[in-house]
Amino acid sequence: MRLPHPRGPVSAAVIDALGHPCPYPLAVPPADGPVDGIVHDEDLQLALWTCYEMHYRGFDGVDDDWEWAPSLIAVRGALEERWLAGLRLLAPPVEVEPDAVPSALAELVAADDGPSLAGFLQRKATLEQFREFVAQRSVYHLKEADPHSWGIPRLEGSAKAALIEIQVDEYGGGRVERMHSELFRDVMRALDLDDDYGHYVDQAPAVTLAVTNTISLFGLRRSLGGALIGHLAAFEMTSSLPNRRYGNGLRRLGGDATATRFYDEHVEADAVHEQIAAHDLCGGYARQHPEAASDILFGATACLAVEAEFGRYLLGRWESSPEPLSRTA
Repeated sequence: MRLPHPRGPVSAAVIDALGHPCPYPLAVPPADGPVDGIVHDEDLQLALWTCYEMHYRGFDGVDDDWEWAPSLIAVRGALEERWLAGLRLLAPPVEVEPDAVPSALAELVAADDGPSLAGFLQRKATLEQFREFVAQRSVYHLKEADPHSWGIPRLEGSAKAALIEIQVDEYGGGRVERMHSELFRDVMRALDLDDDYGHYVDQAPAVTLAVTNTISLFGLRRSLGGALIGHLAAFEMTSSLPNRRYGNGLRRLGGDATATRFYDEHVEADAVHEQIAAHDLCGGYARQHPEAASDILFGATACLAVEAEFGRYLLGRWESSPEPLSRTA
């Protein structure tokens, strides 16, 4: 994957530095201003996403030593503080007793009134709009499960076993052709999209990058371990019905069994995962770490809030402009 094109002074400074051997002077203009609406800050979200990507697969021609270069970590930390403050505005604190975490998660999901992106894709979307949706989601789905796997070495006992049980399914039970990231590649190929990792990052708006940045933030900060598993629980608990709708929408547009397998797989798998995530993972972790109960709810609320922003963005864009961004695929 090549380095993306910058979108402002902060991302320009980060991307320019990564184009040189490490170490290299990294002078980043201080980010300031309100954090309200930061989910749509193109410069910050791209700069943060670029910093995080050094912990995943990196970039072609970029020195791997940049991953832990103190100057880049310092920049990442400053950006994270602003992003975390913005997330806390999107997802206000929820106080909950440790024993009530599973039921609180269920109530949170039941009360979610985000935009029905899945309903639109099922009933109304054109083929080009569905292609755009898939291209946007590829930024996360081609690394699906990886950000949540940061939590495995930080858990113990029943909570660790529960997370591993979920992740084993995400990684296809050891069969590469059943890995969810590979199943998503099948969707992309069926829609004549480029399935190279990171291909659509330059076309992805801030809110698309924010979906992945949220999980990376929670996964890479051990202090936010509760938020990480809460995020996963909300992800799993809100997955089954939307994926059924995505699959039906793609079938309406002519998708065959191979094209829809990614979505069909999630309908069945996530119906099981949501119980494991809410009760065994989050409930078990809250019993082990009562002080983390509110963090779990924060992670879940943040997940729902950022996903809702993504849905509003796409639906709003399609309402205002019929020309899909994925035409350059």
